[in-house]
Amino acid sequence: MRAFTFERAESVRAAAESASNNPEAKFIAGGTNLLDLMKLEIEVPTHLIDVNGLGLDKIEVTSEGGLRIGAMVRNTDLASHETVRRDYGLLSRALVAGASGQLRNKATTAGNLLQRTRCPYFYDTAQSCNKRMPGSGCSAIGGVTRQLGVIGTSEACIATHPSDMAVAMRALDAVVETTRPDGTNRSIPISDFHHLPGDSPHIETALEKGEMITAVTLPKPAGGMHIYRKVRDRASYAFALVSIGAIIQADGTGRVAVGGVAPKPWRVDAADAALAKGAKAACAELMADARPTDDNRFKIALVERTLAAVIEETRDKP
Repeated sequence: MRAFTFERAESVRAAAESASNNPEAKFIAGGTNLLDLMKLEIEVPTHLIDVNGLGLDKIEVTSEGGLRIGAMVRNTDLASHETVRRDYGLLSRALVAGASGQLRNKATTAGNLLQRTRCPYFYDTAQSCNKRMPGSGCSAIGGVTRQLGVIGTSEACIATHPSDMAVAMRALDAVVETTRPDGTNRSIPISDFHHLPGDSPHIETALEKGEMITAVTLPKPAGGMHIYRKVRDRASYAFALVSIGAIIQADGTGRVAVGGVAPKPWRVDAADAALAKGAKAACAELMADARPTDDNRFKIALVERTLAAVIEETRDKP
């Protein structure tokens, strides 16, 4: 790990200003992803800004009847919160599926959204990776791609986004709240927050330099049955081959978001509209533009089978 300087921010704006003034700065909260990347010298910040003491650790009901989740709320506290478990069960289930208890005790809401891909070529500094070193190429293309993306990818990158929580947030129509270095605030729909790679896969989110996540807001509860189903190579805290986050109403209509298949949580309006017709119809819309490799072509069928299991689960329950 390379040497770095450190400060504890006194306010959100001060943190954003500090990050803006130092091009090699990074915010740190739980550090569950950042510190690992620093040890591997994939991330090499020269300055860390501790944002834990800024009072962003509260969960509050909004005036519209939704929920405002502070950026520093720990995953454990969010998953176990009474309102989240009752009204946003999809989020609670996704968080519990996402990591061990030790990690959930440290990981934060904002950090979960910002975690970087677990593509093995990103983590192997001997390999070319356009996320790690823009313009160097993508060793994953033509390599071992079983775990990697089948849709939303590009000629520059086929990595997937690793977050389980983000899949639930996408199905719930969350909005990411931020503060810029000049003190102005911004609200970014979760659908626009994560970028597809295109020819610049190193630009992963809509955040500007120094912009800091302060909260994530959820609309009023959607009702229906909330299900999160994750398919992985082992039962113990592996990243998803495919995951399904669904909210399904009594008449079979609903919303579905997919993880493990794309560079961002994958949701398609046409798939939501087709959900009442069954898994096959919804999956045809979800995977309409898929470009799988021979290694990961199975993911398309796996999405359909997993969604079918989710739909069947809703029928089995009163």
